[in-house]
Amino acid sequence: MLRLAFLLLLLAAPLRAETLPLVNPAAEALLDTAAVPGLGRNGQAELARTLLRNLPRAFAIGPGGAYASRAGNAAPAVVAQAALEACQAHTPGRSPCQLWLRDLEIVFPGREWAPAPPPADAGWREPLRETVPDPRFLWWGPGRARGVVLWAHGRGPSGEDSRGRQPQAWLRHLNHAGFDIWRFDREPEADTVRRAAGWMRADLAALRAQGYRRVVAAGQSRGGWNALQALDTPGLAEVTIAIAPAALASMDEAGQARQMAALRAVLAGAVPGQARVAVANFRDDPFDGLPEERAAALRALAPALRAFLLIDRPEGLAGHAAGASTAFAQRYGPCLLRFVVEDSPPSSC
Repeated sequence: MLRLAFLLLLLAAPLRAETLPLVNPAAEALLDTAAVPGLGRNGQAELARTLLRNLPRAFAIGPGGAYASRAGNAAPAVVAQAALEACQAHTPGRSPCQLWLRDLEIVFPGREWAPAPPPADAGWREPLRETVPDPRFLWWGPGRARGVVLWAHGRGPSGEDSRGRQPQAWLRHLNHAGFDIWRFDREPEADTVRRAAGWMRADLAALRAQGYRRVVAAGQSRGGWNALQALDTPGLAEVTIAIAPAALASMDEAGQARQMAALRAVLAGAVPGQARVAVANFRDDPFDGLPEERAAALRALAPALRAFLLIDRPEGLAGHAAGASTAFAQRYGPCLLRFVVEDSPPSSC
């Protein structure tokens, strides 16, 4: 248990003993950075950072403690080759580097390990939407998980299809701490504000019925807006996390005013005392043309909530998609984990 506690302290934020997650024995092989042969402390720290990056990702090790990691928007084979070549650059004339990690798998000879995927029949699929566990995250299962996150993608102003898009990387802090990550995917033409909110309420209730002990409603842009809308129904989620919530595609002056009025209406509909709510707003977000008004409206909701956290226009993070960045995941992922699990959650990060 002491070894597992060390792993979680390294990969996430410091948690009190009573807030340590349930043990997933299979996942310990992946998260145990100290067990990698020949890897020093710097390499262990880099592997821990790699484990908190989205897929595709790869980590290579070599003689003399050499290592290299790569991740990003490329084919998995390209990412893996880049990690090997970067590692080999530190080991001239020595034995070749080998991959340790590829995506969720340990691929080092003699130490191979792969996580069990979610059950093939998990979730529900309908013609206009589907709600399923994302296989790019570790699967715990309702009986063993500490909780579940229902993640809702945004809706592009041009109606592009966001189904299947990988949830944001900061969620890996929650995933490693025992939370399953489910995607709330909607067909673009059917993805209206009211309809999606109704679907989300139904999905949150269905996840609760599966036996998850803590339910988190979370999303980006329109998905974050839908998560806030679900605050009007008690018992759906213990925690709501809205990243750059937005509802309208028209962001001229009149559109901004309409969205601000709509946000006030959503917040006014929240059932008092029901949930913890965290919201992240960013500088230079074209869908947040009234940032001072938005921040004031959100802060006014705080007294009616069990807990409230506002990440308001942090330095160094700008634009509507800033929540998807590695910088946001590294800086705020541990804080959001603490907000979800601690008995006395933080009110600032």
